[in-house]
Order: sequence, then C-alpha cells, then structure tokens
Amino acid sequence: MASPRTVTIVALSFALGLFFVFMGTIKLTPRLSKDAYSEMKRAYKSYAKALPGLKKIGISSVLLRKIIGSLEVGCGVVLTLVPGRPKDVANFLLLLVMLAVLFFHQLVGDPLKRYAHALVFGILLTCRLLIARQSDDRPEREDSREEQHVNDQEKNKVKQS
Repeated sequence: MASPRTVTIVALSFALGLFFVFMGTIKLTPRLSKDAYSEMKRAYKSYAKALPGLKKIGISSVLLRKIIGSLEVGCGVVLTLVPGRPKDVANFLLLLVMLAVLFFHQLVGDPLKRYAHALVFGILLTCRLLIARQSDDRPEREDSREEQHVNDQEKNKVKQS
C-alpha cells in the first residue's frame, strides 16, 4: 500500500497538472472559452503597458501571454504524466510563473478576487514541492541515525572490556 505522502504527491501533481494545462490552453487558444481567452488578452495587454521595459526588449503582450501559456501547458503535462524528478522542476517553474503573475496583478492594481487563484495555486505548488522534498530527505536522516546508534553501541562495547 502506498504511503500517505505518495498519495498526496500523486494527487496534487495530477490535479495541479490538469489545472495548468487547462489555464495554459485558455491563454493560447479560444477553443475552450472565447470569453476567457478575450479576458486573458485584455489582462496581458494591461501587464505589458505597466511594464514598459518588456517592450524595450521586444516582448509584446501577445508574446508574454504565449510564453506563460506554453510554460503552463508544458509544465502541467510534466506534472500530470512524467514520473520522477522532472515533476519537481516543473513544479518550481510553475511556482516562478505564479510569482510573476502575482507581481503583474499587483502592478496593475487588480483586486484580490482577480488574483486569488494564483495565490491559492502558488501555495499548493509550494506544499507539493515541500512534501516531495521532505520524503526524499527523510530516509537519509533515518540511515544516519541508525549509523550513529551502531557507532554508540561499538563505543560502549570498547568501554566495557
């Protein structure tokens, strides 16, 4: 039977992956929802206007939206389907994207209800990453404790003789 950590990591990975595939697809194409796609286009235009430095380096609102949407789709697919360490890399990249999105929303002065989803999913990504990293660190600590216990027993035998 799988440990609770494994179940949690798999469930979070699958749910977060599907969410980001969905949201990234909305940013890239109007096929899922024309209204949501139009809203994304409008929002990214306001982000690009608020950051004139992006235009100086050649990043338009369309390119910014496509970059973030592509990252979300790609990392979402990795979180959903790919086993092992690539999930942690995808998780970290999505966490950086969420921080950028939160920055954009703050920059244009959006109310909390407009960016609450980014905040919640940023927290979920952080939790998933911490749980995944914690499960990797734990066996090493137990191994070092066992080695310490064996060393202490050997020292006690030497003292008794």
